[in-house]
Amino acid sequence: MLTDSTPTEPLRPQFWSRYTLSELNHNEWEALCDGCGSCCLIKYIDEDENGDVDEDLVEYTDVACQLMNCDTGYCQHYDTRQQYVPDCIQLTAEKMPNMMWLPEHCAYKRVYKGQALPDWHLLLTENAVTTQQQMRAANIGIAGRCVTETGMSDEEMETRVVNWVNP
Repeated sequence: MLTDSTPTEPLRPQFWSRYTLSELNHNEWEALCDGCGSCCLIKYIDEDENGDVDEDLVEYTDVACQLMNCDTGYCQHYDTRQQYVPDCIQLTAEKMPNMMWLPEHCAYKRVYKGQALPDWHLLLTENAVTTQQQMRAANIGIAGRCVTETGMSDEEMETRVVNWVNP
């Protein structure tokens, strides 16, 4: 669970390597997100009888949530998204064991697994332009290559599986 924080609470130095996800304040939690948008894509997740997910069997599509701006790769109503999409997945530290379907580059998943952040992460580069360029070079992010789910049939979505997101 995220600790209570004020909107102005500062980021602690190298918080991602010094604290567990459950010890992060709100601003630190939000700063971990690289903004790739992959978690907002429609995906096919098979669970076994115990509810476990084999991340090798997760299939991502290029179909994004109705709130996603596919040009920019950002949610149009991030802070209030669950008012518009009640089943929007809320990432929390407690849910991470069941969210291994997140992309391999996802900072939340990497910190949970005790791995380093990707070299291009904004928390490391401290330069948004550099981060964007390096993410693009690494084929990370949905901006400019997703389509909205609005008006799309389930059958059509099934034909839109992509291989540029790796769990």
